[in-house]
Amino acid sequence: MDYEESLMIKIAWYYYFENMTQQNVANTLGISRMRVIKLLEKARQTGIIQFRLRKDGETRMELEHSLMDKFGLKDAFIVPAALDKSQINAGVAEAASMYIIERLTENSFINMGYGDTPSRTLNNLATLAESPITCVSLTGGVSYYLPDTRSNVFNAKLHLIPTPLLASSREMAEAMRQEASVTEISRMISLAQLTVVGIGSMHETATIFKSGILNHNDFLYLQMQGAVGDLLSHFIDRDGNLIETPLEQRLISTSLDKLKKLQNVIGVAAGDVKVNAIHAALRGGYLDVLVTDDRTASKLLALETGA
Repeated sequence: MDYEESLMIKIAWYYYFENMTQQNVANTLGISRMRVIKLLEKARQTGIIQFRLRKDGETRMELEHSLMDKFGLKDAFIVPAALDKSQINAGVAEAASMYIIERLTENSFINMGYGDTPSRTLNNLATLAESPITCVSLTGGVSYYLPDTRSNVFNAKLHLIPTPLLASSREMAEAMRQEASVTEISRMISLAQLTVVGIGSMHETATIFKSGILNHNDFLYLQMQGAVGDLLSHFIDRDGNLIETPLEQRLISTSLDKLKKLQNVIGVAAGDVKVNAIHAALRGGYLDVLVTDDRTASKLLALETGA
């Protein structure tokens, strides 16, 4: 071992293990700070200093990059899967809110979709934000967007489409869409910095079924038409194509075509029952970012590769 290699090891020890500053290392060894900087860099290049992520962190990073490569995402954010399945949505929503809060700029606002996970995300944002978060609803159904009693409601300014999610008839839905208050919200949607959407599954636990908006017969009919899930209550097939049904004509919701044109669309969803629906949303090209858990991410990649 030559002198320079011994010196690099000594510098690395002082800097990384003794937590000394570069200047303190230089003073201790009687060399210049610039010499310390150069030898630290050389130690990294030659392998004297080696950095390793914890194995679980490394695995999640690999999953994130695989999702981005396979589905053309701008970003993916993966959290550990919850051991308690009832906490899956809560964990993903918490991660999504922290992801979003770091990317918001002053006077920006967020589009928010309908569903349990987006609702939890909104409540977390309302609690985390130092200044009020401005949110615009992407669908009708005012009550679905109201923060719960645990949130600081004053930290969420809500601009809501003043209609039900599902109108009683096609004619009623069309009339509602023409109302000035509805068209104004539609214009705001196009200007948002971020858009957050949940992804619903064809399962009895899906919010749209649990809330009673759709019944068992609707569920069976949609399944027969090839539906694997929904985005903003628009039902899609396994390739992400919209399924045209009479229900679609009564729906008050931002169209999937418009969703595709929005910037920074963040999908927040996880769970075994949602894998097919999330996969369809990714294949349809509706998302720029996906926030999910590692179990779901692995299943999505397996489904894509046919493994």
